Amino acid sequence: MITSSQNSKIQEVRALLGRRQTREEARSFVIEGVRLAEEALAAGCSARLVLYSADLSARGQAVVRGFTQRGVEAEEVAAMLLDSLSATETSQGLLVVLAAQETALPAQLDFVLIADQVRDPGNLGTLLRTAAAAGVQAVLLAPGTADAFAPKVLRAGMGAHFHLPLCSLDWAEMKEICKPRLKVFLAEAGAGAPCWQLDLRAPLALVVGGEAEGASPEARQAAADLVTIPMPGKSESLNAAIAACILLFEIVRQRLHS
Repeated sequence: MITSSQNSKIQEVRALLGRRQTREEARSFVIEGVRLAEEALAAGCSARLVLYSADLSARGQAVVRGFTQRGVEAEEVAAMLLDSLSATETSQGLLVVLAAQETALPAQLDFVLIADQVRDPGNLGTLLRTAAAAGVQAVLLAPGTADAFAPKVLRAGMGAHFHLPLCSLDWAEMKEICKPRLKVFLAEAGAGAPCWQLDLRAPLALVVGGEAEGASPEARQAAADLVTIPMPGKSESLNAAIAACILLFEIVRQRLHS
């Protein structure tokens, strides 16, 4: 059992939880909790290490067994030490280090979401969860967007990371992916055509900008058209994740009824 905070595995996990650069260099990230670990196990994700406490639930113990049966190393950790790593108030007693997967985009893209300067981790995670639910084929992460594999994003994503291709790209790369097949729509508060009036059935990429500064100049340059959500109330704009949810499911509605 691991009892020291100086243990190399504990230090590695702490670094992965705390620093984007470490995650990118190690090509690894950490998930926390039984629900996310179950999702990762069911999705066949490649794990490198499992850390658990003695008071882990029976459901959590089943997840640990599932990973160890695949040859993944599992270590019991003193409960207080595992709690010190947790980003939540009450740890569920389970952390899993996963290997970052190589991202392969579908050959025929017709439904893509671009997150542009979405800096709030909770918003980005909710946006990814919504994208997975709507059947988006891939999410492209523009410069200035939060790290998709940060702990808060992973928690809010609720397993979406295991079902969606995620690509961090610059705008030149994204334009190359989108042309000539995908029409790029930029979500804009108070400008553009109402989403109910646009034909959103053709192959497209939807750009959702950040909460504070909105879309970047590069996003505006790449967009072929603006789309807006009519708001008869007095709010100036919506939370980025909520706006994305409305627009993505309007696309789904139109395509289901075409």
